[in-house]
Amino acid sequence: MSKIRVGFGYDVHQLVEGRELWLGGIRFEHTLGLLGHSDADVLIHAICDALLGAANMRDIGFHFPDNSEEFHNIDSKVLLRKTVELIATKGYKVGNIDATICAEQPKLKARIPEMQKCLAEVMGIDMDDVSIKATTTEKLGFVGREEGISAYATVLIER
Repeated sequence: MSKIRVGFGYDVHQLVEGRELWLGGIRFEHTLGLLGHSDADVLIHAICDALLGAANMRDIGFHFPDNSEEFHNIDSKVLLRKTVELIATKGYKVGNIDATICAEQPKLKARIPEMQKCLAEVMGIDMDDVSIKATTTEKLGFVGREEGISAYATVLIER
């Protein structure tokens, strides 16, 4: 008998000068990057939290603490791969992902297929099982003021 579970993840990182901007495993040319202990890929972090939550395995900070030198400046694709391996220890695999990135700049729409392909490869699933949407906050709040970027992710896992 198969079992399915749903998880939700959210993450936010501050935009700063002097950092690269990574979203969905892809580098974007932009004047600002996201501040964090790792590469600060806000989309991947939200997906990791959603996967871990679905499997009832706590959160990304529990497994990959931001005070650990092991994870300093790490490529978040490595964290995503490790997260998929972690949920597999409980017999789960990724069913599908539905995620939204909230950012005023840069414009993301043209590169969504590239992000989908990258994330699908990292997780070992079909590209059709990775939905990514991009939106702005209509100039409202910290995202609207271009102080940060946030991401939401909902996942389905199954065993």
